[in-house]
Amino acid sequence: MTQGTGKLPTGFGRLWTAQTVSSLGDGVSHAALPLIALTLTQDPMALAVVTAAGTLPWLLFGVLGGALVDRWDRRRTMWVVDAARAVLLAIPAAAAVLDVLSIPLLAAVAFLLGVGGLFFDTAATAYLPDLLHRDPALLERANSRLRGAQTAMSGFAGPPAGSALLALGRAVPLLADAVSFALSALLVRTLPAVPRPVPEVRESLLREARAGASYVFRDRVLLGLALRPAVGNVAYLAVETVLALFAHDRLGIDTHGFGLLLTAEATGGLLGAGIASHLGRRLGTGTALTCTAALEGLAILGLAAAPNPYVAGLALAVCGAGMGATMVLAPSLRQAIVPAPLMGRVASTSRMLAMCAAPVGAFLGGWLATVYDVRTPLFAAAGLLLAMTAVTASMTSNRRVEAALRAAAPDGGTDRPPSQDPAAEGVPGVLNAS
Repeated sequence: MTQGTGKLPTGFGRLWTAQTVSSLGDGVSHAALPLIALTLTQDPMALAVVTAAGTLPWLLFGVLGGALVDRWDRRRTMWVVDAARAVLLAIPAAAAVLDVLSIPLLAAVAFLLGVGGLFFDTAATAYLPDLLHRDPALLERANSRLRGAQTAMSGFAGPPAGSALLALGRAVPLLADAVSFALSALLVRTLPAVPRPVPEVRESLLREARAGASYVFRDRVLLGLALRPAVGNVAYLAVETVLALFAHDRLGIDTHGFGLLLTAEATGGLLGAGIASHLGRRLGTGTALTCTAALEGLAILGLAAAPNPYVAGLALAVCGAGMGATMVLAPSLRQAIVPAPLMGRVASTSRMLAMCAAPVGAFLGGWLATVYDVRTPLFAAAGLLLAMTAVTASMTSNRRVEAALRAAAPDGGTDRPPSQDPAAEGVPGVLNAS
């Protein structure tokens, strides 16, 4: 993707501010919710239920959620969802004040927040390319800023703020997150309206959802972009499951040092998001994606072989940089080439694949560490990432990416990305962009 000369529209500033405020609230709640649960029970399984509840919506009806977003006005979806999440968080806050908070209530709130996240994230992903007229360069710049702000707020500022607010009372971090959602809703409500594609024929919801999933699996570029986070989540969750144990047993790192390790990874993520557009211009988006994938695999290999905490921190920073750049380049490319009527379904299908892969990685990491050694999951994750790089390199090559961008251009002459098998043109339910 090439660098454009256009400026980001004024509306993007409000969207960026809204997501920055919301990310700060997310960071607060992500740190506070497990700690609040810990004040109610010491049962590991009960704590796991609260954590897992937030991911269930993606696993249960991620693609159907994308189909609904493609039917609805995306701006309205975002602000209504954020307003609803603000009201929702007032319930456990009130329960905390009245001392009737419970694990089932926290799990239910986490689940409903996850439902809201499904709709908001999918709608935001679909709204951005409409706002920026699918300009590839503007999408890279916008996603770089959004990703950087999200990392800074949810990774750096939010968690310590959540811990500090919890010291003032269990209701305080919940109310802070509710305020962040309310402010985000107000900002999103002021965003400019964008034209919403209207399908010529309305299919059933299930048929539309299936068409969106088929669109991903029948297109080599989109499938390659979806496989990256799916396989990556297997690898990263295998690492994350044993990282604290690895840091303690093999590197001699205490709790404070482990926090610094995670900070190093987040710092790398900020750097990667900042240089993603530069990498895309210099190498081409396809080659840049291949390089970042290889970099992540080599970094995890370096982490597995790290002789001391300093090398481990450097390896995690490098891995974070590769992930940060990938999370700018891949969504920007997807937003540039997918027809507007399918954007919600394509985005939610890709996200659902990644979410479904996460539990596999967690189980794999725990099993390998139990049967073999605490380093084994790290070596396995590195091998998996490098194998995935080799598989997806041809699927998202510069040649395929440029062909997909040409086909998606207004004068491209087709709504179908060029990497899609012509035999797939008859897939029922795929809506035209016109």
